[in-house]
Order: sequence, then C-alpha cells, then structure tokens
Amino acid sequence: MSPKPPPHPRQNHLLAALSPEVQDRLFPYLELVALPLRALMYESGRPMRHVYFPTDAIVSLQYVMENGASTAILVVGNEGLLGITLFMGGESSPSRSVVQSAGHAYRLPRSRVKEEFKRHGELLLLMLRYTQALITQVAQTAVCNRHHAIDQQLCRWLLLSLDRLSNNHLTMTQEFIANMLGVRREGVTQAALKLQQLGVISYSRGLIKVLDRPQLEALSCECYGVVKKETDVLLHYMPQRQVIKDASAIPTVTLPTGNAVLAA
Repeated sequence: MSPKPPPHPRQNHLLAALSPEVQDRLFPYLELVALPLRALMYESGRPMRHVYFPTDAIVSLQYVMENGASTAILVVGNEGLLGITLFMGGESSPSRSVVQSAGHAYRLPRSRVKEEFKRHGELLLLMLRYTQALITQVAQTAVCNRHHAIDQQLCRWLLLSLDRLSNNHLTMTQEFIANMLGVRREGVTQAALKLQQLGVISYSRGLIKVLDRPQLEALSCECYGVVKKETDVLLHYMPQRQVIKDASAIPTVTLPTGNAVLAA
C-alpha cells in the first residue's frame, strides 16, 4: 500500500485563494509540519516566530486563568491561519494555542509574512477579512458560554469544528472537550448522551458519530448560525458546505486517550 501523499498548501482555503503571483512568492518558504493532538503552538506571552496555515488540523485558542482553568475562545482550521497577532502589531499572543484535532499545517516565517504585508496586497486584505470573522466567533463564544446550556454549546462546537476540516474526523479526549467548553467532564458526557438519545449522534467507547447533521444544527443555539453566516459573507473563498445525505459521509468524532506536545 503506497504512503498517503502529504497535504498540498492549497488545501488551506486562504492560501488557495491567493493569486498565482502571490503564491509564487510565498509557497517556496512554506514548511509542512505535523500537528499532534494537544500540541502547544503558541504559549501566552512568548514571541511568535511563524504563522500557521492548517490543512487538515484544527487549533483552538484558549485563555488560561491564574488557577489553571481554561476556555476556548475560537477555533482555526483550513479556512484561515493561526498568528493574526503578527500583522495586528504584536509579537506575542495573550492566549494559548493548542491542537484540538491532529493533522498538518504549513508554516511561514515571521519575516516573510511581514514582507508580504508591506506590499499592502491581497494577503493583507484576506487576513483583515479573516480577522473580522474571528472577532465574530470570539464574541459569539462569549455569549454562548454565558447564556446557553452545555448540550447547545457541544452542538455549536461540533459544527464549527467539522466546518473547519477537509475530512469528517476529529480526534481528542473527553477531558479536552470539557476544557474547550470550560465545563466539567461529566457535563460533556451528559450532553453527548442526550444527543444520542435524540438520535443525533451515536456514542460508544469514546467514539461519536454524527447521524443527523440537520438536527444537530437545529439543536445548536443561534450562535453557530451567526458565526457561519458571517464567515460565509467575509470568507467568500470558502466552499459551500453540503448537508450529508449518505451514510458513507457521516462525520465521525473519535475521543481517544493520549497527549502530545509540539514546540511553539
């Protein structure tokens, strides 16, 4: 059996949206890196050396409290990039970035990013629109965490995560999901069981299969719809999401054990 070919930079939709001229300037400096589950990409307050463009991974930005508690404020996948602080005037981030679903990303050195920004061209334009989409996601996450039930938050989180992958698989622990939502692990288990009883997902031995995405969207709070609508308007380069109609394309979320760390 032949090995699986490495992901192409164009599997990241933002990179794919760039003109051939800009791609020719940037692609030679892209470096493919593996992103293991729970790897630390950026640590709060530390200098950022690269911008990352995920192809088949999801990275979560978390805010960590003094007592060690954390909550995810946004997720980044193949729709954009990790490291917007570099073109917003900062050299470090106040949040921590952790790989939520293992995969790959292409990283670009800080110097090359800034050099392209100084051209005031299409990369900067795309990143400004992407930043606006992220602001909407952060704001809606804050509202959701304050006003909506855990099962609604889980639905929103599953949908946002699946929208940001080129495939239908997520890999993480139940404890990690609880950390993402800023809730107790027992709350995640109860929410997953509730969704299973409603026939939205199947849940067995740490494996979640989404059986009915339309119902999952209906059970989610309005926060998912707000973020999706804003993302679709601002990120015009994103492919349209299709409703799953056959069982072979059912999204799957795997919840194994394990932990891995990647140097920032």
